[in-house]
Amino acid sequence: MIENIKLRNFTAFNKLDIPLSPKINIIIGENGTGKTHLLKIAYALAWAALTQQRFPNSNEQERIQKLTEKFIGIFKPLDDKLGKLYRDGAIREGDTEQASMAISFSFDQNLAFTLYHNSRMLQIEKWKINEPSAVNNWAESEPVFIPTKEMLSFMLGFGGLFDKFQLSFDELFRELYTLLELPTLRTDKLPAKSKWAIQEIEKICGGSFIYYGGGKVTFKTATNEFSANVMAEGFRKIGILARLLETGAIYPGSSGPLFWDEPETNVNPKLLKLLVEILLELSRNGQQIILATHDYVLLKWFDLLMDKDTDDISFHALFRDENGNIKIDTVKDYRSITPNVIADTFNDLTKEQVNKNMGGLGK
Repeated sequence: MIENIKLRNFTAFNKLDIPLSPKINIIIGENGTGKTHLLKIAYALAWAALTQQRFPNSNEQERIQKLTEKFIGIFKPLDDKLGKLYRDGAIREGDTEQASMAISFSFDQNLAFTLYHNSRMLQIEKWKINEPSAVNNWAESEPVFIPTKEMLSFMLGFGGLFDKFQLSFDELFRELYTLLELPTLRTDKLPAKSKWAIQEIEKICGGSFIYYGGGKVTFKTATNEFSANVMAEGFRKIGILARLLETGAIYPGSSGPLFWDEPETNVNPKLLKLLVEILLELSRNGQQIILATHDYVLLKWFDLLMDKDTDDISFHALFRDENGNIKIDTVKDYRSITPNVIADTFNDLTKEQVNKNMGGLGK
């Protein structure tokens, strides 16, 4: 599991230190406070831990090149220049420190990288990743990133087009495409909670998404079969989760962290309770989850459905201080989130409704 991430002068962040729960982490904040960047950074660092296993015959310089390409592919900096990921304004402010990213995993495993505004390659500052074993095989498992936009509607031909024409999509979409194309695990190999979650999603959607390979996806009911494109986008969104569970890309207890950017996007609020129930059950069975949200309903369902004694949820609130630097406040209790821009906005809406219904009496 990821235990901690430390950032300095990287992308939007001046200085940030984020302790992570081994179960569920929920990141909130106004637009422009770096929620998606934080997810991408954590994902890229988790991916970096697997480089040695992915390219066993490569030397250190070749692995650094692979890592550099990965960061450029994920963040898409201007002109594909790595140095553009150095925090804008740092030098202007007289801050001459290198940008740095450090990640700490369980079992005393650590990675750290640096770069500067004119860097062309990442520099490794620390590399301590143990060989796979029965107790730390999670560190050798793929992280999974689900972007805000669903993907089922444009999978057909996407892989070939992405590789041949260098589409402007960031590389997270290419990696998700690959995971969605994995073969389905045999039913007897699926964890009980994964099977339960898949069944609940199919019940809500009224059928299941069928993958034929090459990006062809349909939706099948008990009586008919349709193009996936005619299904509601919200169904396609949670259908991605079902597919990742049935291929084992998400396998609670042994898979890498699940990163999900705004899971509520285009999902009817009525479905969010089930989604939260599924995520809680996955986390209870060993799945680390890190998500970002703008949604009050999703946030509040976590607060209402979590077991205060056994569930370990960390709420991370990103905000800008008086100098414009992004800071973070991490708490375990939903009521202690400060600032909670989602709840504050919902409260403002409620007050406005009361005032409108009661005339001047509600003020």
